[in-house]
Amino acid sequence: MKPRHFITLQDLDRPTILQLFRTASELKQERSASARPAATHPRRGTSSAAGTVPPRPLAGKTLGLLFQKPSVRTRVSFEVGMAQLGGTSLYIGPVELEGGKREAPKDVARVLSRYLDGIVARTFRHSEVEEMARYSDIPVINGLSDASHPCQALADLLTVQEKVGHLKGTQIAYVGDGNNVCHSLMEGCALLGVHLAVAAPKGYQPDPAVTQWAGQQAKRSGAKIEIFTRPSPAVRGASIVYTDVWTSMGQEQEKARRQKAFRGFQVTSRMMKQAGRGALFMHCLPAHRGEEVSDEVMDSRQSIVYDQAENRLHVQKAILLMLLKR
Repeated sequence: MKPRHFITLQDLDRPTILQLFRTASELKQERSASARPAATHPRRGTSSAAGTVPPRPLAGKTLGLLFQKPSVRTRVSFEVGMAQLGGTSLYIGPVELEGGKREAPKDVARVLSRYLDGIVARTFRHSEVEEMARYSDIPVINGLSDASHPCQALADLLTVQEKVGHLKGTQIAYVGDGNNVCHSLMEGCALLGVHLAVAAPKGYQPDPAVTQWAGQQAKRSGAKIEIFTRPSPAVRGASIVYTDVWTSMGQEQEKARRQKAFRGFQVTSRMMKQAGRGALFMHCLPAHRGEEVSDEVMDSRQSIVYDQAENRLHVQKAILLMLLKR
C-alpha cells in the first residue's frame, strides 16, 4: 500500500506501518553507524548491514513546512530528516500564513504544488489539512492538527516496539485529554494489535467516530480499546503509561477549567506503581511539569520520552521516502 497523502493513520494498513518501522529502524542504524569513527562503519556510498537505502535518496527534492503553529520537534525533525536524505526544506510559518486567514488552503496547495515536492502542514483545524490534500498534486503530510497527530503516534509505537520487544498484546494506558495525540494512538494501536486503555474525564474523551473506527479495526487485529473516566482501571497492569498536556495550544482560555477537570489525572510515582512491573512512561512533549506529570516521573529511569522524540526523526524520514521517492 502506497498512500498519496498521510493525513491520519486511517490512511495506512498494518503491513505498511510495519514496513515504515523497518525502514525507520534501518535509517536509525545507519545514522548511528555514521556517528562512529570512520574505521567502524562502511565507506560513503556502500550499503550497511541493514543497507537498502541508497545515499541521498531525495536529492533534488524540496519539502515545504506550512506551520500555523510554532514547533520545536516537528520542524527540526522534518528539516534535519530531509537534509539527511539529501533534500532541502522551506519553512513557511505563522506570520506568512496568518493562521490560515490570508489565503484559502486549496489555493495554497495548488500554488505550492507547482514549486515543491511535498508539504508538511501543521494547522489548527484538521479540515484545512484535508482541504490541502484534496487540491494538492504533491503529497501532504499532517504534521499536527486539532484532530490527529499521526507522525507522533508512529514514533510512539516504534519506541514501544524497541523497548518492549513486541507490539501485539502490549498494554498501554493513556491518561489525560482525549485529544489529537490520543486519536492517532488509538488508530495505531487498533491496527497493530496493541491493547490501549484511555482514561479521560467526562467531556474530554476521544471523538466517538475515532473510537468506533478503532473498535472495528481492533476486532480484526486482536487489540482491545477501552475508555475509562478514571486513571486507576486504565493503568492497572499496563506496560506503558502515556500522557499529554491538559491544555493544548489554542486552548489557553480553557486552562483553569481543564485543570479542575483533570484533577487526579497527573502521572505520579504512585500512579506508576499501579502499572505493571517495570512499566515505562511516555509523553509526546512539550510537557507541563507539575501538571499532567510530576518531575519525579519525567526524570525517572522509567521515562523514555527522549527516545520517543528521537524516533520522530527516523519515522518521518521513512514517511518521506514512502511518499516522495519515485
